Amino acid sequence: MSKIKLADYSPIPPKGIKKKAIKESTQEYVERIGELQKVLRAESEHALLVVLQGMDASGKDGAVFKVFRDCSHNGVATYSFKKPTEEEFAHDFLWRVHQRVPAKGEVMIFNRSHYEDILIQRVHGWISEEHVEKRMNAINVFEELLEFDNNTTILKFFLHSSYDGQEKQLQERLDEPEKNWKHNDGDWEERKHWDKYMKCYEYVLNNSKIPWHIIPVDERWYRDYCISKIVMDKLEELDMKYPPLEKE
Repeated sequence: MSKIKLADYSPIPPKGIKKKAIKESTQEYVERIGELQKVLRAESEHALLVVLQGMDASGKDGAVFKVFRDCSHNGVATYSFKKPTEEEFAHDFLWRVHQRVPAKGEVMIFNRSHYEDILIQRVHGWISEEHVEKRMNAINVFEELLEFDNNTTILKFFLHSSYDGQEKQLQERLDEPEKNWKHNDGDWEERKHWDKYMKCYEYVLNNSKIPWHIIPVDERWYRDYCISKIVMDKLEELDMKYPPLEKE
C-alpha cells in the first residue's frame, strides 16, 4: 500500500462539480443523518465516534454545525480537547479521552482528539520519537477496543486545508467583527510550523489502523457534502431498526 502524501490531495473540489447540485445533495444527507441518529438512539446497539482533526481554521466547528444540525440534542454531544489539566497530566494520555467516548445509542464528536498528543507535542519536540511510536500503537489498540467491545463505529476526518486557505480564514477572524471572538494570536504562531504539522499528520494518516477520510475544506460547501455523505452511508450500513413494543 502506497504511503499517503498530503501534497497529492487537493484541498479544493474537483473541476466541473456543480455547487447547487452538491448543496442539494448535502441537505438530503443531513436530513437523513438526523433520521438515522434517532434510530441509533432508540435501538441503543451501536455508538458513533466522529473525530475531526485539522489545522487551525480548517472548519471543524462549522462541520459539526452543518452536518449534525438535524440531529436530536438528546444523544449527540461534542467535546473539544484543549491543553490537559493538572489532573489529566497526572494520568496516561488516553485517560481523559476514554471518559468522553460514546455509550451505545450515542454520537460523540471530537473537535480535536487524542491525536493531539502525537501532533502538537511532536511538532514542538515535547516528546521523543520513541514516545510517539508507543502512543500511536496505544491509540490503535484503544480504537480497536472501542470497536469490538462497545460496537462503536469510528469515523476519522482530516480537514485538509491549503496554506493560503488557512491564511484567508485566519484573516477573516481579524477583519469580520462577528468572527473576532475566534481570533487567537497563537494560531498565527502555530502556522509557522506548517511543514512540520504536515509531516506529523502524514505519520498519523499512514499509521492508523482505522483509515482516515481526507476532506478538502477550502470550499466549505464541499466539506459539508463529503462529510455528510460518509456519515450517512456508514449509519445506513448499520441496518438499524426501531425496537418493537415489548409484549407483557
